[in-house]
Amino acid sequence: MNDLATIPTSKTEDWHYAPKGVLAEIWPIEVEEIHVAAGASDALTIIQDGGAEPIARQILLVLEAHATFDLTILNLGGTYSRIAVEARLGKGARLSIGGVQLAGGDDRLEIATEVTHAEPDATSRQTIRSVAAGQSSATYLGKVRVERGADGSDGEQSVRAMLLSATATANARPELEIYADDVKCAHGCAVGELDAMGLFYLASHGIPPEQAKALMLQAFIAEAFEGFGVDADDADNLHALAQARLKQLLGAGK
Repeated sequence: MNDLATIPTSKTEDWHYAPKGVLAEIWPIEVEEIHVAAGASDALTIIQDGGAEPIARQILLVLEAHATFDLTILNLGGTYSRIAVEARLGKGARLSIGGVQLAGGDDRLEIATEVTHAEPDATSRQTIRSVAAGQSSATYLGKVRVERGADGSDGEQSVRAMLLSATATANARPELEIYADDVKCAHGCAVGELDAMGLFYLASHGIPPEQAKALMLQAFIAEAFEGFGVDADDADNLHALAQARLKQLLGAGK
C-alpha cells in the first residue's frame, strides 16, 4: 500500500480509480491496526455507506502463527467509499475476506487488499462480489504476495461483478506475486450481466421479472458471506441491508 503521509495522485496504481480531487478531502487516512495473537481467532464486520461525503478506511492486520481472522465487508454506496486492507500472515495463519459492493447512481466504490504470506503454510481466501447500476463504478484491487520461504502457502481470490446498466463500470485487478516454491495460489475474475436463461427459467415458473432479478442477485452476493464467522444478528443485518440496497438498484434501473 502507499505511504499514507503523502497524498497520491491518480497516476498511483492503488488510487487510479479515485475521482479527481477527492483524495485531498480524505487525507490523511488513519490506519486501524488489528493484531491477532498466536493461535487466537477473531472476526470483524464492516458496513460502510459513504453518502454524500467521501470516506476511506485503512485496516492493517497482523496474524501470528496459527491465528484465524474472518473479515466481512458490505460497501453500500457513496460519492467515494473505499475500504483497504493490508494483512500479514504468520506460519499456519488463516485469513478469510468476504466483500460485497452495491453501487448505484454516481457511486464510486472500492475494496483494495494486499495479503502477504510471510511464513509457511498460511491460507487466505478472498471472495468479492460487486453489483453496479446507473453510472456507478465498483472496483477491486487485490494482491496476494508470497514471500521467500513461505512454502505451503495457499492463496485464492474469487472476483465477480454484475452490471445492471450499460453505463455502469466494474474494475478488477487481482494479482499474484510469488517468491516461494510448493505453493497453491489462484485467482478468478469475471464481469457480466444477469443470466438471460436463468431469468427465463424463473419466469417460466411464474416468478415476476423483478422478483427473479432480485433472487438471482441475492444468490450472487451471498457467495461472499458464506462460511464466515459472523454471528446471527450481524448476518441478519447484513442480508437485510443488502436486500434493501438491491431493491433500490433494481428500482432505479426500470
